[in-house]
Amino acid sequence: MTAPVPADVISRLKAVLGPGGFSEDAERIAPKLVEWRDRWVGTTPFLALPRTTEEVAAVVGVCFEAGQAITIQGGNTGLVGGQIPQGEILLSTERLSSIREVDALDDALIAEAGVTLSRVHEAAAEVRRRFPLGLASEGSATVGGVVSTNAGGTQVLRYGMARNLVLGLEAVLPNGEVWNGLKRLRKDNTGYDLKQFLIGAEGTLGVVTAAALKLYPVMASRAVAMIGVSSPDDAIRLLARAKDETGGAVEAFELMGRLGIDFALRNIAGTRDPLAAPHPWYVLAEFASGEPGSAETAMERFLAKGLKDGLVRDAVVAQTDTQAKALWAIRENQSPAQKPEGATWKHDVAVPVSLVPRFLEEASAAMRALVPGARIAAFGHVGDGNIHYDVLRPDGGSDAEHSALRDRGSRIVHDLVASLGGSISAEHGLGAMKTAEGARYKSEVELAAQRAIRLALDPKRILNPRVLF
Repeated sequence: MTAPVPADVISRLKAVLGPGGFSEDAERIAPKLVEWRDRWVGTTPFLALPRTTEEVAAVVGVCFEAGQAITIQGGNTGLVGGQIPQGEILLSTERLSSIREVDALDDALIAEAGVTLSRVHEAAAEVRRRFPLGLASEGSATVGGVVSTNAGGTQVLRYGMARNLVLGLEAVLPNGEVWNGLKRLRKDNTGYDLKQFLIGAEGTLGVVTAAALKLYPVMASRAVAMIGVSSPDDAIRLLARAKDETGGAVEAFELMGRLGIDFALRNIAGTRDPLAAPHPWYVLAEFASGEPGSAETAMERFLAKGLKDGLVRDAVVAQTDTQAKALWAIRENQSPAQKPEGATWKHDVAVPVSLVPRFLEEASAAMRALVPGARIAAFGHVGDGNIHYDVLRPDGGSDAEHSALRDRGSRIVHDLVASLGGSISAEHGLGAMKTAEGARYKSEVELAAQRAIRLALDPKRILNPRVLF
């Protein structure tokens, strides 16, 4: 918990924001103080609701002068607690909600930080373009949050993470100055790429107020299939084959264990078992092509070969958009389907793609040795090596007993990930949850470099002070 916010700081913030630009109402603030899994609950005496970049700059300037800490929040969809204040001023970007420009010739869209990802998709579609970053939370996740956490999602395999999809940024630096880097250039070789410092910095180096995003053509053909497989090893072999046979047309390649399917069937209304019989593992594959009919033909050929040689046990191909959305809903509901199942240790890890099967085997053996009867729900973006590895309490077991072992269990998982050359945070960031743990796996050289960058830009450490190094 940080020190109480001085009354004169609050008075100055009210003056620069004006009527409607802030709130001290407990009911108005309450939804912003709870993380969606109810794991973090925060406090703040003051919610800043700036409407413009200039107002953001004024707020940050007042706080910098006073040495007052600020927590920045977008859509409150973060999963590592970095957006939940613990007594600091809370700055919400929800009113920075304009799409400033969409240009199909430049394949670029400029959106303010509070614009939701779904609105970006809609705006791109209006000019027959697409922004290829999709998240289950895209109806509430915002541009500022996506950029600040370097969000991944389901299309990383083909298009990369957020940092690959940002052309330029506008941001308020920790001293209150505005940096206008909203360029739409694909090439700019004139020194340090400052936007890349801000992308993935989790709000510690500046408040992102707008972003210029890359757009791509709308694909002429698309094929989505749910595939039953025997093992993660078979899934990796199928992935390699899919990339070879489609010439890079693999849009997504997602892995799910059977237990996650069972949870969705039990806890998510309207979910149907995707295949006639259960299988140990499932792959959700999506191919996309600019040539009409090409993706469908490639999927048919890919599945036929897999069935013939036994890598594919069974499969279903979506015949309509509705069917495709239903298959994707199974994948997107893997986390929500766990909520009624009790206490869970959640891990967002990445290892080299070829080592995913080894990680799953060794981690699961270690978890069941630690907690006999533990239920393992593993799923994720196997195409880029990112696995959401969740360890649920034994069926009928004690939530309190399972939660008490979380840190011990997570250390085992993270040590294994590190030994395989992986990362303990693939796409969610470190936030308040993993900052201390993250430092354990970084060298002193790397930590010193990161701290030096932060000190140079935020010498008073006012922006998201509990996050990162």
